[in-house]
Amino acid sequence: MSDTPFGFGLPPEEPENGDEGKKKDPTEGGQGAGGPGGPFGFGPGAGGDNPFAAMFGSMNPNDLGAAFQQLGQMLSYEGGPVNWDMAKQIARQTVSQGAPDGSKDASVGQSERTAVDEALRLADLWLDGVTSMPSGSVSTVAWSRAEWVEASLPAWQQLVDPVAERVGLAMGDVLPEEMQAMAGPLIGMMRSMGGAMFGQQIGQAVGVLAGEVVGSTDIGLPLGPAGKAALLPLNVEKFGKDLSVPQDEVRLYLALREAAHQRLFAHVPWLRSHLFGAVEAYARGIKVDTSKLEDVVGQFDPSQPEQLQDALQQGMFQPEDTPEQKASLARLETALALVEGWVDAVVHEAAKSRLTSSDALRETMRRRRASGGPAEQTFATLIGLQLRPRRLRDASRLWASLTDARGLEGRDALWAHPDMLPTAHDLDDPDGFVHHEQADFSELDKMLGEAAQGRSGNPKAPESPEAEAPKSPEADDQGEGERDEDGKDGRDR
Repeated sequence: MSDTPFGFGLPPEEPENGDEGKKKDPTEGGQGAGGPGGPFGFGPGAGGDNPFAAMFGSMNPNDLGAAFQQLGQMLSYEGGPVNWDMAKQIARQTVSQGAPDGSKDASVGQSERTAVDEALRLADLWLDGVTSMPSGSVSTVAWSRAEWVEASLPAWQQLVDPVAERVGLAMGDVLPEEMQAMAGPLIGMMRSMGGAMFGQQIGQAVGVLAGEVVGSTDIGLPLGPAGKAALLPLNVEKFGKDLSVPQDEVRLYLALREAAHQRLFAHVPWLRSHLFGAVEAYARGIKVDTSKLEDVVGQFDPSQPEQLQDALQQGMFQPEDTPEQKASLARLETALALVEGWVDAVVHEAAKSRLTSSDALRETMRRRRASGGPAEQTFATLIGLQLRPRRLRDASRLWASLTDARGLEGRDALWAHPDMLPTAHDLDDPDGFVHHEQADFSELDKMLGEAAQGRSGNPKAPESPEAEAPKSPEADDQGEGERDEDGKDGRDR
């Protein structure tokens, strides 16, 4: 069983390097902490201890005007809990500086676009034979790293805003009520700085991540526009650089994974909201460490905004140890494992007879995911949550067993509703789930359909509750009297 965090790259701590990797100094340019010098690229190698290095550059005289202008923008920010304009700016600047391995971003050429398009289209053809879900790709695209940043920021916003908002509210709550009115300008300034600091950290992390991802669905969540299958040619080449595998095979294998994710998210309409909702539900149960925040507020010096930066970077979040919070985390981890396990199973089935290096590529991808990386560090620090499909291998075996027992359609039919999916307990006992009697929902569907038809205009359905209520004896007597007076039965009228 693999403890599989969502993240990318092979950091110095990767087990196959033995103990040497664990002894390396994390400040020596490695990515084990998510980038040079720390989880967000601050520290040695990213401008020393200056938390604004990514934004202000080398601080030569030509940069000072822009630096003070951006500082003014930070203090005057009045938007949501995260300054996303700053996040985009920092992310793009981080990309332009190059990845830790020295590779630089570049515009995608026509030959690369053609290769990506052909790989994704061929991948879709191969997947037709291993899943009952049709293609989910409306278009294909080859992205540069900067283009990936632009396309993924809306999804990051949806994931991070709920927790960042809690921090903003907590900044005002830590002061006694009688002091909040007096400290209003200070609290407003801190919230503006907090939004800027969140924006800076998210931007730095997304910029580092842009140097690692190979598509729009690497982390098990759809970060790009719906229906747009994407690969990053520069990072695909980087992925296969040391594998001794032909580049065409590497590209095809990664295209299979991208196309499989696209099918799942396109044809399971509840899945995206289910995953993002699980993240948000978990975030609602996170407590802000008010004691640490009180220290920051009490010692806050507007001339030293790095104090707030340090507090955010150290983390101020403590998950509540409640049944609801544990259930939210279990729901999220199981859902991520099921998504990644399904993709792993169908891609392996499609590739094993066509790509000679499919087994090696599969294991490389699994170990790459298990190694952790900047995205995992981002969530662990900013929202106290590590998005980990912890049981990817177990889920992949379960989906493969379901294929053997129920066929493609029987396996994929489980995605019709979240209540039909395997649970964490089922991952412990896959044989029990695979061979248990399948529930028959046909009668329930029939009853629901008849009920819906009655509500939508069935002429025999009563128009109001009163119409179907039984008549009282008095009403019968009154009706009988009317018929006697008119000399006619009411049905003849």
